[in-house]
Amino acid sequence: MGAESPKRTAAAAAGGPLVREFGLLLRAATHIEQRINAAMRAEVGIGHVMFEVLIHLCRDPDEQVSQRALAQNLVLTSGGVTRLVDRMEEAGLVRRVPSPDDRRVTLVEATEEGEKTFLHAVDVHARIVDRYFVAPVTADDRRRLTTSLDQIITALRDDAAADTGD
Repeated sequence: MGAESPKRTAAAAAGGPLVREFGLLLRAATHIEQRINAAMRAEVGIGHVMFEVLIHLCRDPDEQVSQRALAQNLVLTSGGVTRLVDRMEEAGLVRRVPSPDDRRVTLVEATEEGEKTFLHAVDVHARIVDRYFVAPVTADDRRRLTTSLDQIITALRDDAAADTGD
């Protein structure tokens, strides 16, 4: 028997445990996010990305959130977050306000309508997360999973900070 063919080597690599395990994580997260997005659009009239903006704006009512911070937190370009905030402002969910500390900075805050929309969206989000993230696994498994995901995020954040010298 000769050496394995490149086709078989590639097939073995594609079926490797790291590829498979990470693929499971991505597929699960993608499918849950798609379910959340579809349900929110149908029931609340906003998509998951707008929900993420409202999370940032509603999490701490005293915190001032700049468009730049939103772009960084949501991993969007400055143009992408500007267009997103434009759509949300047109829908009456947010308003832009000048920063009292730096006139070059534009802050974004949720309107009363945005807060109501967010609360409705939280209910939809909870229902989907409960069905597809909570119900299928035991509480102990979910705790281990979320602890592991938090450790992964911490490692990524620490690595990014080391790369930028922060």
